[in-house]
Amino acid sequence: MSGRDRGEPGLGTDDALQATLDALASPVRRDILWMLGDDELPAGAIAEAFDLTAPTISTHLGVLRSAGLVTMRADGNFRRYRVDRRALDAVLPLLAASSERWRVADDVPERAHAEARLSTWITVAVELPGWSQADAFEALTDGDRYSAWLGAPVSIVDGRFSAEMEWGTTVRGRYEVIAPPELIAMRWDFEDDEVPLPGRALVGYLRCSLIDGGAGVEVHQRANDATETEYLATAWRTVLGRLAAYAEANPPGAPGRRRPRRAKRAT
Repeated sequence: MSGRDRGEPGLGTDDALQATLDALASPVRRDILWMLGDDELPAGAIAEAFDLTAPTISTHLGVLRSAGLVTMRADGNFRRYRVDRRALDAVLPLLAASSERWRVADDVPERAHAEARLSTWITVAVELPGWSQADAFEALTDGDRYSAWLGAPVSIVDGRFSAEMEWGTTVRGRYEVIAPPELIAMRWDFEDDEVPLPGRALVGYLRCSLIDGGAGVEVHQRANDATETEYLATAWRTVLGRLAAYAEANPPGAPGRRRPRRAKRAT
């Protein structure tokens, strides 16, 4: 059985690599990949987005499947297509990216009307084997399920989020955008041993995705300086690490165990 038959990226030969590069040479096929990057769609829905016939779209999908960039799943009378993320991630470093695209255009005086600033973003990710994308999303939006895997009390009511870790850190926040089953945009803050005051909220995004064999959860968290970066990276590794450990041992929605109170630090 080949690596591609097992669902693994198939770039092991020159012919396979050339087939992948040829598949990416078409702007239509690149647009199809954009459509299928976050959604699993039938061929008819894909064809509706283009001024092309259904047989032509089917041909493009066949090329992408042969290159290992798109997977197909039979669903009754439908065939649903989705990007193979691992295959696409494997080929992207092989594509030469021109430095020219990073050169700004001349004669754009309107930019003087806008203010820009740099920020640091932290990314923390985990995989949840055997879970669906919907399972992962519900674990982050249902207070009871969140409490079960975090091991600490969590309340989520009308997008308002509150939690208290076993060492006394109190979290408050709001889910400003909830777009199931994929995206949560949030503002939140924390304080040790007391409720934080509003006004200096941290900005973050949670994404749930369908991956081979389960679901993936990824957080993108903005930080203002090196101290915040170190703290927030550790905090999210702790939180998502608990979710991953819970998923390895439990089906979605299983009861959890409340963690006992303890000090935040040993000394």
